[in-house]
Amino acid sequence: MQQKTKLLLQALKYSIPHLGKCMQKQHLNHYNFADHYYNRIKLKKYHLTKCLQNKPKISELARNIPSRSFSCKDLQPVKQENEKPLPENMDAFEKVRTKLETQPQEEYEIISVEVKHGGFVYYQEGCCLVRSKDEEADNDNYEVLFNLEELKLDQPFIDCIRVAPDEKYVAAKIRTEDSEASTCVIIKLSDQPVMEASFPNVSSFEWVKDEEDEDVLFYTFQRNLRCHDVYRATFGDNKRNERFYTEKDPSYFVFLYLTKDSRFLTINIMNKTTSEVWLIDGLSPWDPPVLIQKRIHGVLYYVEHRDDELYILTNVGEPTEFKLMRTAADTPAIMNWDLFFTMKRNTKVIDLDMFKDHCVLFLKHSNLLYVNVIGLADDSVRSLKLPPWACGFIMDTNSDPKNCPFQLCSPIRPPKYYTYKFAEGKLFEETGHEDPITKTSRVLRLEAKSKDGKLVPMTVFHKTDSEDLQKKPLLVHVYGAYGMDLKMNFRPERRVLVDDGWILAYCHVRGGGELGLQWHADGRLTKKLNGLADLEACIKTLHGQGFSQPSLTTLTAFSAGGVLAGALCNSNPELVRAVTLEAPFLDVLNTMMDTTLPLTLEELEEWGNPSSDEKHKNYIKRYCPYQNIKPQHYPSIHITAYENDERVPLKGIVSYTEKLKETIAEHAKDTGEGYQTPNIILDIQPGGNHVIEDSHKKITAQIKFLYEELGLDSTSVFEDLKKYLKF
Repeated sequence: MQQKTKLLLQALKYSIPHLGKCMQKQHLNHYNFADHYYNRIKLKKYHLTKCLQNKPKISELARNIPSRSFSCKDLQPVKQENEKPLPENMDAFEKVRTKLETQPQEEYEIISVEVKHGGFVYYQEGCCLVRSKDEEADNDNYEVLFNLEELKLDQPFIDCIRVAPDEKYVAAKIRTEDSEASTCVIIKLSDQPVMEASFPNVSSFEWVKDEEDEDVLFYTFQRNLRCHDVYRATFGDNKRNERFYTEKDPSYFVFLYLTKDSRFLTINIMNKTTSEVWLIDGLSPWDPPVLIQKRIHGVLYYVEHRDDELYILTNVGEPTEFKLMRTAADTPAIMNWDLFFTMKRNTKVIDLDMFKDHCVLFLKHSNLLYVNVIGLADDSVRSLKLPPWACGFIMDTNSDPKNCPFQLCSPIRPPKYYTYKFAEGKLFEETGHEDPITKTSRVLRLEAKSKDGKLVPMTVFHKTDSEDLQKKPLLVHVYGAYGMDLKMNFRPERRVLVDDGWILAYCHVRGGGELGLQWHADGRLTKKLNGLADLEACIKTLHGQGFSQPSLTTLTAFSAGGVLAGALCNSNPELVRAVTLEAPFLDVLNTMMDTTLPLTLEELEEWGNPSSDEKHKNYIKRYCPYQNIKPQHYPSIHITAYENDERVPLKGIVSYTEKLKETIAEHAKDTGEGYQTPNIILDIQPGGNHVIEDSHKKITAQIKFLYEELGLDSTSVFEDLKKYLKF
């Protein structure tokens, strides 16, 4: 585990916007509450893969599903000539131990979740939870703590790790790729580690130590995709397990966060527009929690702590965008909040990290990334504009008070490491191999004017040497819901498309969060059609500026992005030739009228309540993809759905597909001979996860569909894909 082979990557986790309708992961709305634990991926060369993040991120109010790992050909392990296969009958523990002891130092490996605590690093190796000596020490001692196969799960992986303060226990949340259900196991660390307990359906969890040096685990229990109960448990000779908080409002979700200095455990209770936070004293965890501020409809706030002061990121006051306030920890109520720092208009707060003498804000302003470093001693502010190619942050929560490391990435460029050093007051860029994509591709920041005059940002990628862009295929991305940004993390298949001559366009329409809270408000409830108008304007602007043409234009969306993509297919099908949808939300009206579904009540703030509000019902009818299918020509559509998806019920997707096929058949009959019927494909994948982001089968099926529909030769693109994806 050498430092030079390490690359830190993270993606979002925890709570997902309901009815699935979202990922990212990508990802203000939820405070990242920068974690003092972090995940790590060790790579032989500078390139990329993805791993899971342990904490929710500010930029995601909705809950996000973790994703698994890709790798590039250059990063695949170099097979050693003298490497011997391990015996088939070798015990799982011995296999892991043998591999660790014989593994060459330069061999590439992916670690999904890794936590550094005290003198050890905890991570998953094969089917086991292991720990090793700190990478800075002589790394010659490995210990297997738990065999995941004991849980009798299909291909289990560790989703999150927490180590008790004195390393008497470690807790690990374990799940599988085809399900959102998780199990939290508690391992007692001793000469012979043993599983002390296991809890099903745990969402978030944190350790604190009480006055008698006893480790106390706080955890939230999730039932039917709802997380309302908080428990605390102790182990060993004084076993206890008690529920001490229950949220009674079904539209709210509860998660736990330990402030970076470990001084307070925060109980965060929130829905899409409102939040409430309670504090558990980290020194007296058995005392009753203290309320910071009772929930006020429309007011969101998130809390960090430093030197007996609370730093509160909130949208209270005018303008209703996020601003940073602070107050004494013993007077936390809203009337005591003092304004500390305000953001510019059209600014999205992506994350916040606290250090001993500094506060660092990660921002997106006018679709460009910035870092603001605030000196807490003198209230100085330094704003750093980041490279224009960068589209997303990957946070590395570091306990070092002298440095603030993070990574920047884009859909076609692997993450690059940066470190802000407080003493020098400078940002340092990782040196070494420069990815060739920087010279062979171009990123453009464009704007489209929507029909109401609103300027809608777009991010466009294409090859630098492309000639006659009007004849190149175009893939348009859209989301536009929950105040969440489009996912702009690196995806190997997107890079392959650009290398093959495609143009990629990311349309940051209203309903998303790219320009702040108001941008979201202008695209939800009875303003949802603004997002559709923005999407139409973006595609027309791209064509008008010479980027592709309708016959070579494709559209892709996942989850809630399927609402706008499906609506476009009804309103302006001539703008695109083919569409790929993943776990799409297509039957908004019937889903939102079914209150028996686990997430309907939590979605009312986004889509409205058609059961009790006739205005909302009639408005949803105007854009709902299922409700507006009509006899006309449609683009070809490839839909990937998941058999047991609880967030976007399969029933609605099947109903949409059947109705669409029937309507297209009627139109074809009326049109007569010679009419080329569009292909409507429904690919139902097994499992109950909402979106399996890196499924190779899904990726290849979608790309094959796009190439066939546009009449393009896919030979080279699939050869290139093999370089990036492990089949």
